[in-house]
This record gives sequence, structure tokens and C-alpha cells, in this order.
Amino acid sequence: MRLIDLVIKKRDGRAHSPEEIRFIAQAAAAGSAPDYQLAAWLMAVILNGMDKAETVAMTREMAASGSRLCLKGYGKPKVDKHSTGGVGDGVSIALAPLAAAAGLVVPMMSGRGLGHTGGTLDKLEAIRGFKVQLPEARIKRQLSAIGVCMFGQTEDLAPADRKLYHLRDATGTVESLPLIVSSILSKKLAEDLDALVLDVKTGSGAFFSDYRQSQEAASALVATAGGLGLKAAALITSMDQPLGRYVGNALEVRQAVEILHGDASAGDYLECLLALGGWMLRLGGLARTADEGVERCERLIRDGSALKRFREMVRLQGGDPKVADDPDRLPKASSMLPVAAPRAGFIAGLAAKTVGHAALLLGAGRTRMEDKIDYGAGIIVERKLGDRVRQGEVIARLYGSDAAKLRESRKKYLEAVRIAPSAPPAPPVVRKVICPAA
Repeated sequence: MRLIDLVIKKRDGRAHSPEEIRFIAQAAAAGSAPDYQLAAWLMAVILNGMDKAETVAMTREMAASGSRLCLKGYGKPKVDKHSTGGVGDGVSIALAPLAAAAGLVVPMMSGRGLGHTGGTLDKLEAIRGFKVQLPEARIKRQLSAIGVCMFGQTEDLAPADRKLYHLRDATGTVESLPLIVSSILSKKLAEDLDALVLDVKTGSGAFFSDYRQSQEAASALVATAGGLGLKAAALITSMDQPLGRYVGNALEVRQAVEILHGDASAGDYLECLLALGGWMLRLGGLARTADEGVERCERLIRDGSALKRFREMVRLQGGDPKVADDPDRLPKASSMLPVAAPRAGFIAGLAAKTVGHAALLLGAGRTRMEDKIDYGAGIIVERKLGDRVRQGEVIARLYGSDAAKLRESRKKYLEAVRIAPSAPPAPPVVRKVICPAA
């Protein structure tokens, strides 16, 4: 079998057999195929697509291209969550310990941020000493001890995905839905999960800005997971404005800590957190319905169990556990610049992607993977959609270490803001749930 023949086959719009998919995945993982042929195949896929059987096979073979976590013998359901990414979306930091406190085993493998969306690993590393690159034996010990571990993809997990992911980013083939689905699910399949909850963002700050695209992606993810024997539910959630009140690495850790202390001021963040937790418990068999799972999650926040589990996770992964009770120990930027409302009225628009770019200008993210992050940089969003504002009132606070970048970020943030004479209707947080078992 030759890769060039498979490139031609897909170029001509024909479907691959499972054996051909296996050959491609193994060639990518082993580095035995030249990048230019893999890139040509990726372009053929983005032009001609892959059907459900091909997508299922691609996901399975990418997961099998390296080692897999063997998480047998825990006696508890193993459930994870994946988000397609947004602005202010640090929900995983609160969700993973919350779900573990409810009785699930949560092996949460996460990634780094690139562009206007942040990465969970970068946020966790804002906690002094927190280790995200862990050997498999340590991951297993921690899961056995407290039921939760948040870690980065190891070199041995789904190496075919790692190779193809970098090529997609460099060749303009990121948007292929079958490749997106197989990339997401192959890493989750390698975690030896019993169930998976997917948070598919939709709106201006999401990868899928169009609702129909979000719905198509959510359906494809759930259907492909089902074809692999993995129970899954997808929640389509809004990302037309930043989630919660904080954007930036240390700030989003603070948001999670405040939520676990019972702060309900970030209502959209809390609603998203509880909805995802409810479905994790539902699919894990620890709640009869998602609503029952939500109620259980609420109790675990009220009684401090979720916060305790977060504190234990931070300690076991080498971080400073005192941040659980004193988030002021997190990194801080040296300067703050307020953003004032240019006129009176109501916040009628707060474009999440533009806010993300404003945070990027401050140093809260990276445009290239080698860029360094300022963990203390970010934005506190003081006014959100529907809020009344007076002219000159502070609607956001920018945190950074460079005066010129702060001024540039303020200009960018104001581009995200639209003020109107009347308040817009309140946007729903959860727009739709897709789950065959529901």
C-alpha cells in the first residue's frame, strides 16, 4: 500500500477502507510518510470529506496509534468532558474536581491555548508549581487516590493525532469536520473512558460561530462516539460573549475558586458548569436525570466537597494548595487600565472573539506555540449583555505589564462593545442537548 495512491483515491472523492485508514494513521504516527503527502491527503479530505464509517475508523486508528491509559479496577465510572473552546471558558478547572467529588473518576487530558481561546493547561500552570506533564503511573495513582487528574497529552497517547494536528494548523485544513471529530475523540478514546460530555460552543467567540455548524459538529461527535461504543452527550452552549467575569489564566483560576466557594455572581459560568456536571453524572450512572445531577453538584459546592477535592488535586500535582482559600496568591499583572463606557445605554453586544484578542494583546495568550504567557494578564468584565451602563462608567478592567499594550487592548476591547438604547433579550447559556440516550 502506498500513501500516494490513497491521496489520489481521496482526491477523486472515493471512500477509504478501514485498512487504508489504519495505514494512514500508522504512517503519521511513525513518521514514515513525508509531510507533503500527508498534507496532500489532508487537503483532499477537506475538499471531499469522509463518511461516518471513515470517521469512526480514523478515530479508532488514531487512538490505537500509541499507548492508551489502562484505567481498570477503579470501581467507579470514568467520565471526562471536552470543550471546543471559548473566551473565559475555564470551566474544566472547577468541573473536574466537582465531578470527582460526586463519585466519578475524571482523567481530564487537556491542551494549551492558541489564538483568542485559552488552554486549560496554561491556566493550571498559573498556579505556582502545578505539574501538567505527568507519567502514566502518577496519573493512575492520583486517580486512585482522589478520582481526578488534569494533565497534558503524553508523547505516547494518540501520536497520529499530534502529527496530523500540527500539519492541519500549518496547511489550512483545520476546518474539516471529520478531522476535527477524529482529533477530539481519538484522545478521549485513548483515556479508556466510560462516557464523555462535550461542550460545543457556538457564537462569535467559538470555533463554530454559526449555530448550524455547531449543531452539525455536536451531532457528528455524538454519532462517532456511539460508533466507537463510547456513551456521549453534547451540549451546545453560547459563546457570543465571554463566559463568566474573567478572561486570562490566573484570573480564570480565580473564577473557578470563587465558584467553588459558592460565589454565584457569574451566573452564566455557574449554569454552564452545573449543566455539564449534571450530564457527566447522568452518563456515569450516578444520577437518573441530568437535573438530578445538577442538584447533586449544587450540594457538593455548598458543603465544600468540591473545593476540598480541588485543593487536594492542586497539592498532589505539586501546586500551591493555599490558592484554594487565598486566590490572591495567584500571579498578578503590574498595571491595570479601566475601560469606560463611551455612552449611556445597555450592553447590546460584547463580541467574545474580539475580547479574546484584547486579552491576547495583554500577553494572556499566544499567537505561536513558542510564545511566552503572562499568567497575570487578562480582563475583568464588569458589564455584560443586558447590563445598563452610564457614560464614563467602568465596563472592564485590563491587567498587563506594558502601558502601550494596555492602551492597544483598551482600543480592541471597545471594538467588541455595542451599546444600544434598550436591553437585548437574555441569551440562553445551553441552547441544545444532543444525547441518543436522553
